[in-house]
Amino acid sequence: MINNLFTAIAITLCFSACSGSDDAADAYGNFESTEVIVSAEATGRLLSFDVEEGAVLAANTPVGGIDSVQLKLRKDQLGANIKAVLSKTPDVSPQLAVIRQQIATQQREKTRIEDLLKANAATPKQLDDINAAIAVLEKQYASTASSLHTQVSGISSETQPLQVQVEQVKEQLAQSRVVNPVNGTVLVKYVEKGEVVTYGKPLYKIADLQTMYLRAYISENQLSRVKTGQQVNVQLDQPDGSLKTLPGTISWIASEAEFTPKTIQTREERVNLVYALKVRVQNDGSLKIGMPGEMRIVTK
Repeated sequence: MINNLFTAIAITLCFSACSGSDDAADAYGNFESTEVIVSAEATGRLLSFDVEEGAVLAANTPVGGIDSVQLKLRKDQLGANIKAVLSKTPDVSPQLAVIRQQIATQQREKTRIEDLLKANAATPKQLDDINAAIAVLEKQYASTASSLHTQVSGISSETQPLQVQVEQVKEQLAQSRVVNPVNGTVLVKYVEKGEVVTYGKPLYKIADLQTMYLRAYISENQLSRVKTGQQVNVQLDQPDGSLKTLPGTISWIASEAEFTPKTIQTREERVNLVYALKVRVQNDGSLKIGMPGEMRIVTK
């Protein structure tokens, strides 16, 4: 907010001093970058932390690790609990195999009786008895199978909450690893290896310095001359007093105007309105955060 105020004061002075001059820039501001504060996603001692200010880090690069011994022990305990529950699972196949064998024996006996019945060596009652025995065994098989499957399903359902807890611990273990989220340069390092960090504690600040933004302000009567995506020239001071020019693209224009400067109480100066905008510029290595710059609209 203070930087914006200083910038706004500078704009007012430039508007009054440079109006009517062909050499005056169309907007003035300072360079900034998209900064990301990387925070801890777990609580514990920072066992490793390979981050140094000024270092360039690639996205998805592991840069540190938080103590996760307790989480690993918790995961092992849950695994043991799951095994203990699953050990109660009945062995379905052997129990059903016994009944299937009995049914097969009775089927062979039925075939033998049918052959004897054709030769008048057996009675219809014997065939009825064997059919009844087979029917009883088939019902016994269906009942046993249903009962065993119900037991297996119940035991499996008991392990589901434990499996969910295992997945939660796995996620917590993953969060114990500090992974750099974006490509950029480390601006500030907040902690050191060996410190105890808590969830949400800032670890370091990183910014992509390859793409910079000139946050500048234009007057109300200039608004019709600019639009998002428009190509402009960005200039910055050189040690010899000359201006270095870089191509830029307007990436954002504020939808609302603001008074500038806000602390001046005279009516004549308070009626001046400005609109903030951002110009995206590819950094050739000469741009730094906070460096002043100028924007000039390209005249075709």
